[in-house]
Amino acid sequence: MCGIIGIVGREPVAGHLVDALKRLEYRGYDSAGLATLETGGVLTRRRAEGKLRNLEIRLAKEPLEGVIGIGHTRWATHGAPTEANAHPHATKRVAVVHNGIIENFRELKDELIAAGHHFESETDTEVVAQLVDRKMELGMSPADAVAAALKRLTGAFALAFLFSGEEDLLIGARRGSPLAVGWGTGEMFLGSDAIALAPFTDRVAYLEEGDWVVVTRAGAVIHDETDAIVQRPIVTVSAAAFQVDRGNYRHFMAKEIHEQPEVIGHTLAHYLDLTAGCIRLPVTPSFDWASLDRLSIVACGTAYYAGLVAKYWFERLARLPVEIDVASEFRYREPPLPKNGLALFVSQSGETADTLAGLRYCKAHGQHVAAVVNVPTSSIAREADVVFPTLAGPEIGVASTKAFTCQLAVLASLAVAAGRARGHLGIDDEKRLVRALGDLPGLVVKTLRLEPRIVRLAREIAKVEDVLYLGRGSSYPIALEGALKLKEISYIHAEGYAAGELKHGPIALIDEVMPVIVIAPFDAIFEKTVSNMQEVAARGGRIILFTDSRGAAAASVPTLETIVLPDMPSEIAPLVYAVPVQMLAYHTAVLMGTDVDQPRNLAKSVTVE
Repeated sequence: MCGIIGIVGREPVAGHLVDALKRLEYRGYDSAGLATLETGGVLTRRRAEGKLRNLEIRLAKEPLEGVIGIGHTRWATHGAPTEANAHPHATKRVAVVHNGIIENFRELKDELIAAGHHFESETDTEVVAQLVDRKMELGMSPADAVAAALKRLTGAFALAFLFSGEEDLLIGARRGSPLAVGWGTGEMFLGSDAIALAPFTDRVAYLEEGDWVVVTRAGAVIHDETDAIVQRPIVTVSAAAFQVDRGNYRHFMAKEIHEQPEVIGHTLAHYLDLTAGCIRLPVTPSFDWASLDRLSIVACGTAYYAGLVAKYWFERLARLPVEIDVASEFRYREPPLPKNGLALFVSQSGETADTLAGLRYCKAHGQHVAAVVNVPTSSIAREADVVFPTLAGPEIGVASTKAFTCQLAVLASLAVAAGRARGHLGIDDEKRLVRALGDLPGLVVKTLRLEPRIVRLAREIAKVEDVLYLGRGSSYPIALEGALKLKEISYIHAEGYAAGELKHGPIALIDEVMPVIVIAPFDAIFEKTVSNMQEVAARGGRIILFTDSRGAAAASVPTLETIVLPDMPSEIAPLVYAVPVQMLAYHTAVLMGTDVDQPRNLAKSVTVE
């Protein structure tokens, strides 16, 4: 997900634009640039491939003094991450920065070439600049030109425009990708999110789907997709949204791993009444858990694995049938949906394009729609019937850690609430599970103390090219998540499998080199997992076992390393066992020297299909 910032200021803005872009680095990017109006209102750009420091070097040699400008960090979708493809894209009349994808850019590009326009990049974004330029060439004002151009665009986007000679005008637009307007004193701002605007203002309005906005120093005029002027609420964003300092940690990911006891506690406090020993949902759902026929869980990436854990919880604790799907497959499968079904969408950012599209599919097919999100002002949160927030705070590292465990905390709470409402859990069952959930922060603290052993283990993992993760039951999604984390940030090839599937193919990979990481708390199916470990050991495999004291005593299989976690009820084990696999991936990546917080080719929030 790229980053956008725009400033209509009172002093030179180039430095402020770069500082804001630094706050958006967590989204992932491979080039950056900005444009300002210089003497005489002339559009002037500075762009660079790679990290923002390259842009800063360029600006030190070729400074910009304009008091109005736009900036961008780009994650390549169309065209390589070169300076020529970096944003802003511009003509002599207009410059534009863009998040998202213009799906019909080829058609528009052919049309504009036929009209005599010349293109300098491989991007879909340049089509937007050329299209607006064409409208202005025909005599339209900047605002009319943008309004007309938006009607020609197909796809998901957030856009910010700067115009030659217009030293008191920015125009922004959103369709599918978020964009916020910030109110200052005698100055105004556009940004991808509140984090970008944090140094300048805490007064923010979020554009809604299809909105476009005309921004001047005097304020902002927002139009909806029909071009009618509308009002959007200006909210005061809490200081917590701006806490993006790394503190004493080497990386944001390390900080966020260690924040988990606190943020899990915050999240659970929102759902548990520990005194009464019951679940108290913070909102009244628009549906009745007891009468639901099916739960459909839809998510992407790490959030999908949270949903997969939740499938085990809802089916065991509430006897509620669950279907889970990857969001990018869900709506194209055109699944039949029951009349009295609940669709639950899980997303950290609340802006994931595929997940949002699935939500709209379910709403169109009469489903109750709920969302588990970390950003309460996001598109998914606004469009859901009911929102169950996670309280993880801003997560800067691209590889999700605390957002994942907070998602699990919410989903576990919902599963217990559903089980009680459906009569499958009694009062004593609920009290036991609430007590177990309340113990989670302390259990995670104990697990974090295993870090020195994890570091030693990471030295072994950093030497190999392939790793296999195994788990059964609700540990299977944690095996999948562990493999994803390792390959995301260390670039080591890793695969997660259900342990019972080992002999159906993956066992062919076992040798004396490849580590096999087994997630196996002592539970009702522990002995089954031990049988799979014995199959690995018989073939000389190097087993790394994550278990508890009972599992370590009962395993009776030689291991390269056994990491013993605290004892805990099996229902909450997935949440705690997620932590050591996060630490293992992190320390392996550090040893390998990769960019832990911003791994190559990845973005924090995927707002395009």
